[in-house]
Amino acid sequence: MSGESGQPMNMGAEPGGKHETDVIIIGAGPTAIFAVFELGLLGLKAHLVDILDKPGGQCAELYPEKPIFDIPGFPQVTGYELTDRLMEQSAPFDPVYHFSQLASKFDRLPDGRFRITTDVDTEITASVVLVAAGGGSFTPKKPPLDGLEPYEEGGSIHYAVRKMEVFRDKRILIAGGGDSALDWTIFLSPIAKSVALIHRRDGFRAAPDSVAKMEELVENGTVEFHVAQMKSLNGEGGQISSVSVESKTNGPYDIECDMLLPFFGFTMKLGPVASFGIEFNEDDKIEVDTEFFQTKEKGIFAIGDIANYPGKLKLILSGFHEAALFARGAFKTINPDVELKLGYTTSNKALQKKIGV
Repeated sequence: MSGESGQPMNMGAEPGGKHETDVIIIGAGPTAIFAVFELGLLGLKAHLVDILDKPGGQCAELYPEKPIFDIPGFPQVTGYELTDRLMEQSAPFDPVYHFSQLASKFDRLPDGRFRITTDVDTEITASVVLVAAGGGSFTPKKPPLDGLEPYEEGGSIHYAVRKMEVFRDKRILIAGGGDSALDWTIFLSPIAKSVALIHRRDGFRAAPDSVAKMEELVENGTVEFHVAQMKSLNGEGGQISSVSVESKTNGPYDIECDMLLPFFGFTMKLGPVASFGIEFNEDDKIEVDTEFFQTKEKGIFAIGDIANYPGKLKLILSGFHEAALFARGAFKTINPDVELKLGYTTSNKALQKKIGV
């Protein structure tokens, strides 16, 4: 998604397909993205799976514009800015992001590797798995409307955009006032038959650039904007035909649409990762060692808020430290007979070449 720095939205890989890599990372928050950088310095590749439709995890989803004051080298930085910088830093190592996907199935293969399958049948195989899922997976908040389930099952309601082609030539109603709502209003408007945006007030919790682009689309008639509340869904056979809404100025009326995309944020739950055979403590955290942040299961590691050990501090800066040590553990798991020497990016020419310096 577009952040305060104006970087374009990272759409991630197309859903589905089979992939092989060195490390599968569950989560795409700051510590996960920095782990990509640390792995890259050691010559390891990574695929990341996240239920959100953009990188940044809790940092970008829960407090994107809230100042953070304890990141080394940044007297003050927002969640957006930090995510953008981390994405830029890790970009030379070509990570593959699988956004809007839930890691739903976990298999141990006969050769000792692991396979993660997502809820849209993307399969990723690797020698190492890193759980960097923060407090768990994000579950979309649903609109307080009766009769959602038939339309969810019928494909009329989507809580994330997984493949843009699904929305081509459709009449789309997007609900919400945050970044996801505005970004998808902007990105779907060129391919949809029509796009309408509804929000309860004439104000947004989104990046200024996205707000400006949305307002321009409204002004030129490409997008409709409604300050109103959704009241009920209309349709039959799992297909929405319109949404009944009510506004203070126009009273009750209907907005015709084929698809509804409610972007009301997320709640956090442990999710399917709890069934992966990893041991959790009574606080739903994963106990790890402090050498490489490996769990009791060889080849499976955890860093960030979901990891626990004596003296744990739930801080982003602590997660960066954990990511650096994890990467060394991943290297030793994949290359048990190779000696790993510490290199410094300030002086090591080979490392500088890897990051394009």
